[in-house]
Amino acid sequence: MSIESLQQILKDKNKDFGLVKLETPLSLNLYKKYLDQGYHGEMKYLETQLDQKEKPQKLLSTAKSAIVIRRDYLPHPYPTSLPNLKMAAYAKGEDYHFWFKKEMNELIEVLKVHFPKDDFVCFTDSSPVMERDLAYRAGLGWVGKNSCLISPQKGSFFFIGEIYTSIDIGTHKEVLVPDRCGTCTRCIDACPTNAINDERTLDATKCISYLTIEAKEAPPLELRDKLNGWYFGCDICQNVCPWNQKAFGKDFFIEAPIHKVELEENLRTILSASNRQIEKIFATSALLRAGPTAHRRNAILLAVEHQFKDLLEVIIPLGERFSKLTELVEWAKVKLT
Repeated sequence: MSIESLQQILKDKNKDFGLVKLETPLSLNLYKKYLDQGYHGEMKYLETQLDQKEKPQKLLSTAKSAIVIRRDYLPHPYPTSLPNLKMAAYAKGEDYHFWFKKEMNELIEVLKVHFPKDDFVCFTDSSPVMERDLAYRAGLGWVGKNSCLISPQKGSFFFIGEIYTSIDIGTHKEVLVPDRCGTCTRCIDACPTNAINDERTLDATKCISYLTIEAKEAPPLELRDKLNGWYFGCDICQNVCPWNQKAFGKDFFIEAPIHKVELEENLRTILSASNRQIEKIFATSALLRAGPTAHRRNAILLAVEHQFKDLLEVIIPLGERFSKLTELVEWAKVKLT
């Protein structure tokens, strides 16, 4: 079958997609520089997976092309009931690592009917794929100053998924979306921890998303009062982006008032819970990936930020039970006494 047939199948399935040949990533040298500068923090897997990112055929030996798919998550397509905590929009529902991959695998089954001799394998986020690089080359957006891929029509609140395939798209012409950030610096100015670098990269060691999800330790002292109430992740640099405000309307990003009584009760529940209970609270959501100790850490940080002194009674015992929390608990005792 022809490439036109492939494109028609994807259109019939209502996919927002682009096609790209699998070659050395355009941003590979910038990525290597990012790693050399240590901006990836404790995420050492980004170093060990470099070879697979540089050579896509390490993931599928017959791969020649990639089908790159954009999937909106605002509003979340699979919302779930979660505690009322300030979290990144992508986390307010079922874990996308599962449902997005399931959708792509279902698409692969359709493609196999039409291309029975070809190979297909899908990825999203957790695999060693330079997704933004592929999505940029596939014409799905440009890389903004906050390092997010931005669509001029849809903003940046979307996931990127890829299907590597042995289909050869031949001389398919890449139509790149031009940079439309211009002189705007809203994302840079709004970041409370100054995590946004030049060259459109983030210093993960300062980024609230990293500090509340990927980091294994408590944030540095100088950043603990700059988390702006975020429990899991952060959307500040996306919320202030004019392209998101154009796509969703400015009023969409007005923060709801904090209900302190409810928040304190939610934090108490997390701080008092066993590992199994925490896993049950966040079951099926991406929040589960942070792990129980990280959830306790984040709850302690919020308890201090909101000066919930009554929570000291459930915070103090954690210092003895979990060695990774000992220093943070001692700090919280000083701040809440």
